[in-house]
Amino acid sequence: MSEEIIKLIGITKRFPGVLANDNVTLDVRKGEIYALVGENGAGKSTLMKTMYGLHQPTEGEVWIKGKRIEDFSPSTAIKNGIGMVHQHFMLLPSFTIAENIVLGKELRKNRVFLDKDEANKKVISLSKEYGLEVDPKLKIEDASVGLQQRVEILKALYKGADILILDEPTAVLTPQETKELFAVIKKLVKEKDMTVIIITHKLNEVIEISDRVGVMRAGKLIGVENTKDVTEKILAEMMVGREVLFEHIDKNDAYGDILVQVDNLWVKDNRGFDAIKGISFGVRAGEILGIAGIEGNGQSELIEALTGIRKVEKGKVYIKNKEATNLSSKKIREMGTSHIPEDRLTTGMSKDSSIEDNILMGKQHSEEFATKGIQLKRKSIKKYAKDLIEKFDVRTASEEVKMGSLSGGNMQKVIIAREFSFDTPILFISQPTRGVDIGAIEFIHEQIVKKRNEGCAIVLVSAELDEIFRLSDRIICLYEGNITGKFKNGEISKLDIGYYMTGNRN
Repeated sequence: MSEEIIKLIGITKRFPGVLANDNVTLDVRKGEIYALVGENGAGKSTLMKTMYGLHQPTEGEVWIKGKRIEDFSPSTAIKNGIGMVHQHFMLLPSFTIAENIVLGKELRKNRVFLDKDEANKKVISLSKEYGLEVDPKLKIEDASVGLQQRVEILKALYKGADILILDEPTAVLTPQETKELFAVIKKLVKEKDMTVIIITHKLNEVIEISDRVGVMRAGKLIGVENTKDVTEKILAEMMVGREVLFEHIDKNDAYGDILVQVDNLWVKDNRGFDAIKGISFGVRAGEILGIAGIEGNGQSELIEALTGIRKVEKGKVYIKNKEATNLSSKKIREMGTSHIPEDRLTTGMSKDSSIEDNILMGKQHSEEFATKGIQLKRKSIKKYAKDLIEKFDVRTASEEVKMGSLSGGNMQKVIIAREFSFDTPILFISQPTRGVDIGAIEFIHEQIVKKRNEGCAIVLVSAELDEIFRLSDRIICLYEGNITGKFKNGEISKLDIGYYMTGNRN
């Protein structure tokens, strides 16, 4: 049996009104890939953040490499060889990739100034060594989400980590990037004798890559299994405590008028290059149009242009037969649209505000919640928030809890609850289940299809092909801003659609 490199004994972590970890004991062995799974809010990230020193345990002991840890801090964790890549990245957008990687352990010129040339050389060498190649001079603000993930891993490796904690590492990756990441993880374990802990909700990936898997539910460790001895179904039922009926979803076929029309649309990206190149399509009432493609091929810019966040360079956008080209986000909303954004932290919520205030956004001046549009009716707001929290199964101690303290899946449920509550006939939805566990995915999908069946026209962007195929009535493929294929669901397989996602046209 391999050496025990990590031992958590009786870890309990309490926050006000929440028991996040309840007497958890587990061990991780040197040179293994250990997966930790569970629904959002089950306590996985809290447990790992405690081990990394971001939280002080209320009770219990943490042992690393045979030594009991008394001083809980990230710097202590780093000194003991632990690196953590968080679900929500901690990078400085205005800094280059190299500057982010060496931050805190800079290479100095004359002991004062950052030696950028040496930093760039070090990052190139490190990235080649681990098969995570990056352009060290590229600014983070211009990097794709998948590339930012790679930078976070390199940051940990640069600081000497031999124990790597990855929190939802594939939530932001394409299938191709996931395959590359797994190859890197296996290389780290096999050739560098590293230990990797993966917090995830993607059970097929758990089966593919891990040696052992621990399952958490409601703050407790339900069980630890050798991965070869379990199936996805067994793990899913351990996670949620019930049978998961994930494949069946009811749809009707009553399509209505075209509510969204795009004609010869051209949109630029942040660098001034064409991200969308003359595309046209329409979406009918009672229909979900899925946009499939490898991330970075114009999907984000398309949704931003449709929702008034990004300028349209050429072409027209029509909402309910009225032109909406280059109108403000506020005016496009008033035309009958709602928007679930790709980046929930940046554009979907205020993490420092309460759940209640986040749910109220967009309705704060309505007669229902404000007298003369100014004086808020707190009693009505509180009841409204509580009702939506219950309806959308948001796991929280109260509506007054800050959004930033919620798990990723519960943040997403709050945003969906708010946007769906507008009862608009048009929905623009980007990455609705990114970083969300299997139980929450099932719930969110049901809510999306319910809106479709009520007659909404829905534009859905997702990096998850399973999600595109499960929800969409029609699918268009985007590659480098061009439509390479248009299909009714059922006309093409998940395997074959990859042909169009890499630039080949029908």
